[in-house]
Amino acid sequence: MRLPVSRRQVLAAGGTGLLAATANASRAAARTRRARTTGGDGTPEQIHLTWGENPATGVVVSWASPEPASRPRVRIGQRVIPAQPRPYTDGLNGETVWTYHARVDGLRAGATYAYMVTADNDSNAADPFSATFRTAPSGRAAFRFTSFGDLATPNTDWVLSYGQSAYAVDAVESFQPLFHLLNGDLCYADLNPTVQPAVWRDFGNNNQTSAASRPWMPCLGNHEVEFDNGSQGFTSYLSRYTLPDNHVSGFGGRWYSFRIGSVLFVSLDADDVVYQDAGAFVAGPTALTPAASTGHPAIEPGTSFYVRGYSGGAQTGWLERTLAAGRDDPAVDWIVVQMHQCACSSSATGNGSDLGIRQQWLPLFDRYQVDLVLNGHDHDYERSFPVRGADADAGHETATGAVVNTLRPHPVTTTDGGVFDTSQGTVHLILGCGGTDANLDDYGADTADGQRQAKVFTRANRPVLTSTADVYARAAADATEDAIWSAKRDTSTGYGIAVFDVNPDPADFGGQTSITVTQYHAVGADPVNPATGAKGAPTPDYTEFETFTLVRPRRA
Repeated sequence: MRLPVSRRQVLAAGGTGLLAATANASRAAARTRRARTTGGDGTPEQIHLTWGENPATGVVVSWASPEPASRPRVRIGQRVIPAQPRPYTDGLNGETVWTYHARVDGLRAGATYAYMVTADNDSNAADPFSATFRTAPSGRAAFRFTSFGDLATPNTDWVLSYGQSAYAVDAVESFQPLFHLLNGDLCYADLNPTVQPAVWRDFGNNNQTSAASRPWMPCLGNHEVEFDNGSQGFTSYLSRYTLPDNHVSGFGGRWYSFRIGSVLFVSLDADDVVYQDAGAFVAGPTALTPAASTGHPAIEPGTSFYVRGYSGGAQTGWLERTLAAGRDDPAVDWIVVQMHQCACSSSATGNGSDLGIRQQWLPLFDRYQVDLVLNGHDHDYERSFPVRGADADAGHETATGAVVNTLRPHPVTTTDGGVFDTSQGTVHLILGCGGTDANLDDYGADTADGQRQAKVFTRANRPVLTSTADVYARAAADATEDAIWSAKRDTSTGYGIAVFDVNPDPADFGGQTSITVTQYHAVGADPVNPATGAKGAPTPDYTEFETFTLVRPRRA
């Protein structure tokens, strides 16, 4: 499958970001001139959709504007829905960001709607932004969704950004899913601390190509943690997204669930349970000094923003209640969990697996028969066999070789037959293959026995001083295990997109419902091929890597 090349992508993939930046600056200057007579530039940008409380009857339209918008609003037919502003001031550079959210309810299930976004000081008021979207079907119905994580932006001025992120957005559109799951580490603004709002803006404008026409449902990753932006560092994320209410006071937007047809989707923030310390970090040797206007003090070398345990168990309690209710509901066949960090990853150059998830959430996934877990974090593609339960004392400390209990997930089969009954075990997918320039399609192997090997964090890897004065680092995972749960790994590229087709009709698989999963990969897109060392380039070519099918008995 070859995706069309747009002028936007040619600019974005140019390598330096200079052409794209120049074009953007010219457009911004022209827009500012047009907006001066109306009291500031309230032109909508970064427009994206998320599901409302009931995906069959509502969506939320969200966007930003360069300056405060006057009477920001959405029009659908004869309805005009006022938007609620949600501005914030970035805690590091002091820039105020203007965001808006319009909740659109009372829609028909499975229907297509046209909408328009504008404001009184919209410089495009004569021809305002418009698009269409489709609501979710009601009852048991077939539908498609897509997923990847770790997207970044096409503007290579920013750390970890790469031109492939533009093609990845267009890949979503090429498959025309009902919605897309974005599995954390959205744009890596925390790695560009003095320009965080600009990075978010590039990310939002890139995604608008798809996210304005279908909901993009995100989850929090470690790179959504930003210094001086809220108690967990999530202000940039929470200001841009309106997500289904979890009804847990004080923790709105951090985790949530929604149901479409016979599938319950559960989105989690694994920052709350993982041992890995991977949030915002000042390595040194100099301090990170916020703009004077923020009033925030300098952040000294060796400081990291470690948020493990921030909910005090509230998220895990909510998760158990949500999973229990889902399995008790006869209308729910499938439970799909989305989170950023991984319980099952054998990446050699990435992060690896985390004992915190295995301790707190995998027993719940087993108890309530979670079918599928979608992750990002490691910038590659990996699929596990169905797993249930854990093998004790299967790990070894990296430093000493001592036996350590990594709670290694136990595969219920190691036969890769292409069809898996997830009522017997949970399949984990690593989909950190969106668009960053840090592709990590390199996997671990045990030199002693040839087994696939995974790294595992069993304790926090807090910053430690290196041999260089005032420079700190965080260690890799502290343990390893033979990854007998690993079924499939893509060694040809770190980029791809997963496509999921939900089929509630049990006739095709002997009385079982099914989800067919196809991973498409962008071979040759790697900035540097890990096997040959040859320099690659962003590509619109996404071809099939593998297809497999999940089955389970249909409920009453």
